[in-house]
Amino acid sequence: MEMSGAAGFFLYFAFGSNLLKERLQLANPSAKFYQTGRLKDYKLNFGLWKEHIDNNAWHGGVATIESYPGAEVWGVIWTLNNEHLSSLDDQEGVKAGIYSPLEVSVETDNGTVLCRTYQMNNFHACPPSPQYKQARSRTDSLWSTRRAWRRFKPTTTAAPRSWTESRWS
Repeated sequence: MEMSGAAGFFLYFAFGSNLLKERLQLANPSAKFYQTGRLKDYKLNFGLWKEHIDNNAWHGGVATIESYPGAEVWGVIWTLNNEHLSSLDDQEGVKAGIYSPLEVSVETDNGTVLCRTYQMNNFHACPPSPQYKQARSRTDSLWSTRRAWRRFKPTTTAAPRSWTESRWS
């Protein structure tokens, strides 16, 4: 299971504002929807990377993942050309120390894949900002669909067909 290699691309697991193709492709035009996936033993949280940031771009908390046994985070897996690895790191603030890249195993309908994702450093929990909520609002139907699907098929681990096909392509 490789994240990148001779094929010239890598897989990226998005769970926050980069669920939106338009946002991700601003700095990473090669990003293409691959499929949806589930990251086990992590939970989604919102916060800041320093305790008091008065003038951050989002004006409030942004998404990160935290290790949490038994929890899960659903997201989108994108393929990106290897040449966009540094621009994705820049977008996530790796050089500034805001996020650190992680390699994680993500479950999909077709098995487990190794993906790059990011986790916030120096995390301090706070509510999501209004701007961040607006960016996430375009994905609200995704989360509603997932919740309804899980109530209907609680023992199935694959995402419903309608959830995997038309949301990001």
